Amino acid sequence: MIQTIIHRQGDLITGFELTGHADSGEYGQDIVCAAASALSITTTNALIAVAGVTPDVQSDSVNGGLLIVRVPVIDNDEQSLQAQTLLAAFELGMKEIAKQYSQYVNLKIN
Repeated sequence: MIQTIIHRQGDLITGFELTGHADSGEYGQDIVCAAASALSITTTNALIAVAGVTPDVQSDSVNGGLLIVRVPVIDNDEQSLQAQTLLAAFELGMKEIAKQYSQYVNLKIN
């Protein structure tokens, strides 16, 4: 099962964590894993390319599936708005994946 935690501080999303594997299909055929991976990697890349924010990223796809993304404090209002919009889209997407595939994805918001 993929365990997803979205970290909040007040109204701000400060990061997210994904651990584990969905195991909803054979390797290369697991659409739940593909969806969660695509969403999390795209969000991380968009934080850098669109918002100009470099998050702290830890990953280990070999030993158990791990992606931890921590967003630094952003002083620039425009960058902060862009980053929060991207992170809100990530949250929305993960909520839908967890809703549709609850046997494979657990979502917690802190």
